[in-house]
Amino acid sequence: MKLPSRPQDKIIVALDVPDTDGAMRLLDALGSPTLCKIGLELFTAQGPSVVKAVQSRGCSVFLDLKFHDIPNTVGHAVRSAADLGVAMTTLHASGGPVMLEAAAKAAAASGNNDLLLLAVTVLTSMDAAQLSATGISVEPKEQVLRLAGLASAAGIGGIVCSPLEVTAIRDSLGNDLRIVTPGVRPTWATAGDQKRVMTPAEAVKAGSDWLVIGRPITAAESPKEAYAKVVAELS
Repeated sequence: MKLPSRPQDKIIVALDVPDTDGAMRLLDALGSPTLCKIGLELFTAQGPSVVKAVQSRGCSVFLDLKFHDIPNTVGHAVRSAADLGVAMTTLHASGGPVMLEAAAKAAAASGNNDLLLLAVTVLTSMDAAQLSATGISVEPKEQVLRLAGLASAAGIGGIVCSPLEVTAIRDSLGNDLRIVTPGVRPTWATAGDQKRVMTPAEAVKAGSDWLVIGRPITAAESPKEAYAKVVAELS
């Protein structure tokens, strides 16, 4: 997938709504952004049809289902996502090298040459205490760097991490790895359940390629105005 050139192309609008009608209303309000995220809530409710509906509005789709299963199952899931024509899809880096390699091979064999696989490192809702509760007794940044290296070595083209880890990843792994960052909050928005956050401009300056932004835009009184404010900030 090509790197974004215009400020609005860097924004992935999270369609965190319960149904296709809600997604279409949001797209209409925003004027059909370049790239939209379809996550677990919307895809579970509506299935592949919502992907096609969003694509019919001229939007590329980031299918964020965070695959995490045995290698064979994840490989088939990636192939199915590729067949939907999505631009991006996610899997958990913590699934391990064999699972990651199976996903990379499935994507390469799919025929969807534009598909970008993204390995999720540490969720932006997690901090050191949350990691420790799962048995991982290191700081989030250390775990993110470990998992990013694992994904890169397995042939995964990009990762998902909080903006706070982006500079360290660039220093360690260079600029070839694509980076998508949730946990992005404009100065005028609340953090919500995100624990490791930056503003859009700060995240791009740190080295993020794409920014996932949901509630600051979608829950605003005027989503169109909020979207325009973020674009202006990135400009």
